[in-house]
Amino acid sequence: MKVLKMAVIGLGKMGLHMIDQVENTPMDTPVEITAVCDANEQGLQDFAASHPSVKTYRTYQELLNEQQIDLVYIAVPPKYHYPVVMEVLKRRIHVFCEKPLANSLDEARRMVEAAEQAGVVHAVHFSMPHEPAVLKLQEMVNQHAVGDIRKMDLILQFPQWPRSWQQNDWIMSRDQGGFILEVGIHWIHMIQTVFGRLSLLNAQVTYPDDKPDSCEQEVQAVLEVQDGTRVHVQGISHFAGEERVSMVVYGTEGTIALENWEELLSGPIGQPLSPVEVLDSSSELPVLKHVIARIQGKPGRIYTFHDGYEAQQVLEALRGSH
Repeated sequence: MKVLKMAVIGLGKMGLHMIDQVENTPMDTPVEITAVCDANEQGLQDFAASHPSVKTYRTYQELLNEQQIDLVYIAVPPKYHYPVVMEVLKRRIHVFCEKPLANSLDEARRMVEAAEQAGVVHAVHFSMPHEPAVLKLQEMVNQHAVGDIRKMDLILQFPQWPRSWQQNDWIMSRDQGGFILEVGIHWIHMIQTVFGRLSLLNAQVTYPDDKPDSCEQEVQAVLEVQDGTRVHVQGISHFAGEERVSMVVYGTEGTIALENWEELLSGPIGQPLSPVEVLDSSSELPVLKHVIARIQGKPGRIYTFHDGYEAQQVLEALRGSH
């Protein structure tokens, strides 16, 4: 069986996590991490010490010039997605990019066009629609388990931003950080996948007055699904309390809540919410496995750069509302 040669560009939390999962998760197709790239010299040295067989590079151009790669996983900060992706596509290499696709709508559009011209597999790392709780949520919605949908609430609450495990020099910045971009994009894409295309009706995004380059602290917005269902977004950071990242779906006959990403609850009108049984996650690498299947010409459920562009439209509408 042919080994699929994969490069990882960006050795932050997501890049290292992907490498760890590739190395420790059984795969139908053998995957070899052939080369990695990161601008941080110390990070590269630390990685090389534990992975002596993997080639390391300070620039992605040098990596792409020297290595024969089947697939590139891009896990650099958002404002670098565009130049790296475009360079990969010039070489007609399959590309798997972290979310959000780009750092502007114009960049996202150009990336879609280049991916189509390259004729390669192109995917964004949108994982929520693969999660068992979301699959069950979609099944319940399709079966009208709580009747017709009246409205939805999306709650994004972070006592601390960035969170303790997210300390880096960009996630707090206004140009490419913030919880709308980093977390909200997952839910935007998931809602569009389960319920339909979203559009922005109105929004107010609040930034700290004393930090002109800092990301948002609050967001109040109303989105609308194409069938007219309203989605009320409430987001806040820097407060005393617990983190909550959840969606509540109100129907004519009951309610469904997806609490903190993976706890699914439901109940009829007038009754308390109860846990809904969902299947255990079948894989630590559901999206990558689907990407590899598509590269091999097999069926696979991936979210392409087109999906990334559609999510980016909503993201940029929100980010522009202040």
